[in-house]
Amino acid sequence: MYVNALVVKSGRTEVAFPLPPIITDEGPKATKRFLEFFTANIRNPNTRLSYARAVGAFLSWCDERRVSLQQIEPMIVAAYVEELTKERAPQTVKQSLAAIRMLFDWMVVGQVIPFNPAASVRGPRYSIKKGKTPVLSAEDARRLLDSIDTSHVVGLRDRALIGVMVYSFARVSAVVKMKVKDYYPNGKRYWLRLHEKGGKYHEVPAHHTAEKYLDEY
Repeated sequence: MYVNALVVKSGRTEVAFPLPPIITDEGPKATKRFLEFFTANIRNPNTRLSYARAVGAFLSWCDERRVSLQQIEPMIVAAYVEELTKERAPQTVKQSLAAIRMLFDWMVVGQVIPFNPAASVRGPRYSIKKGKTPVLSAEDARRLLDSIDTSHVVGLRDRALIGVMVYSFARVSAVVKMKVKDYYPNGKRYWLRLHEKGGKYHEVPAHHTAEKYLDEY
């Protein structure tokens, strides 16, 4: 750590961040608290580096607009988040806001500022979109079932479980909850009782191949 900079090391990377004027202008107490936030409060080097960049960018943004540390209010933080959203991905913005919130919490505890101006500011919505699970073709299903070693009871069990899922389109959780009594005769066929969420269940006729696998198990 230098007198006028925060040095952050992450692996082989070493970055010196000049202390933001908005912090040093507040006096020794604010400066010390700011340095302690990174050196004593954040132990993970990667987190320390990403937080230093996020906090530095926000404080520089405030300094350019001649906003002092004591003048930062929720509206100021919200304006920064709104501007950052136009340039960065939602997840990056949320991470930056988390770093800003954490710094201000630290400053409040150290009695540098009276309240956390970022506490009430909401970040952008972020959702992970996942593609649909690819459908297993009949050929792939047959290849999978045929690849199971059924020379021992574990293999017979696995083939029975997978066979039930393949031929009844049941969810994994529904199949693993099945008990012996959930495979039962009904007229000339055997049926499966599948347990779903909320204590509900539904009954389906067992496919003749799944029936064969269950009987052999």
